[in-house]
Amino acid sequence: MGATPLAGIGLGDGANALRSIMRNAFAAALTNFAHPLIMTLRPRARRALSGTGGMMISIQRTLLLLGLALAAMACGPSQHDLDEANARARELEARLNETEARRAALEQRVNELDSANADLLSRLGILDGEKENLASTLDETKRALAELREREAQSQQRLASYRQIMERFRAAIDAGRLRVRAVRNRLVVELPSGILFPSGSSSLKRGGDAEATLREVADVLREIDDREFQIAGHTDNIPITSRNFANNWDLSLQRARTVLEKLIELGIPEKQLSAAGHADTHPVADNDTEEGRQLNRRIEIVLMPNLDELPDLSALDDSSN
Repeated sequence: MGATPLAGIGLGDGANALRSIMRNAFAAALTNFAHPLIMTLRPRARRALSGTGGMMISIQRTLLLLGLALAAMACGPSQHDLDEANARARELEARLNETEARRAALEQRVNELDSANADLLSRLGILDGEKENLASTLDETKRALAELREREAQSQQRLASYRQIMERFRAAIDAGRLRVRAVRNRLVVELPSGILFPSGSSSLKRGGDAEATLREVADVLREIDDREFQIAGHTDNIPITSRNFANNWDLSLQRARTVLEKLIELGIPEKQLSAAGHADTHPVADNDTEEGRQLNRRIEIVLMPNLDELPDLSALDDSSN
């Protein structure tokens, strides 16, 4: 068997060659059809056509072109070409869908990152605020710690001073003429009224231990020039019957004034002294026994705190305003 006209060419070239063969065959068939038709015309008509010179040739050419046009229209894209085009379109559509899906995924990721970034910025703002608060709190803590250390140093210094005072009174304490104790964080020198005053009187006893005890106390107090001293008189709960005093309030105050005046006489500056009477309102023992009542009848010399030892109460004025 001889080789076909399509042998040795590609698939695309074969399709083109097939179209060319079909056009040539159609043109030949059309010519064969038109020529007998023309020949059947009457001799007069043929002569007329022949007399027109190239008219015959023009008709043949026209019919040939018409056949070629019809052949071209009949020989459109093959099924193989359409299948390839559809496959290519489906491939491009799949890639487009894949690209669109990736774009949507990237857009969602960008939105998530934007949201995370906004959250981080918000948290950063909160952390900045907390940092400022912590810094402020740290500064306040440092100031409070410094104040506590200063107060602790003052307390230690005050305690050492109290101990020195107690040692100065050691002889009188051991002799029972006075005692020293701490009352509401204040140092109190306590003198029994029985040593200083006769019963029912506000005048000091003459002779004996009264003036000697007060002189010993004054010698110590003169060395404490940065303190004020309050002389406080106390009685038992037995009402006074003397015409010289209205009541125990009067008796306790008069005895405190007597001691105050004696201390001024012994060299204590007046600006450091004050007097108060408490009657029987601050007992240190039971008034139901004679021993208890004897302890309650007393004179106290209270070392008043300095202003720098008191708490700062300026905040109370601010709150009231």
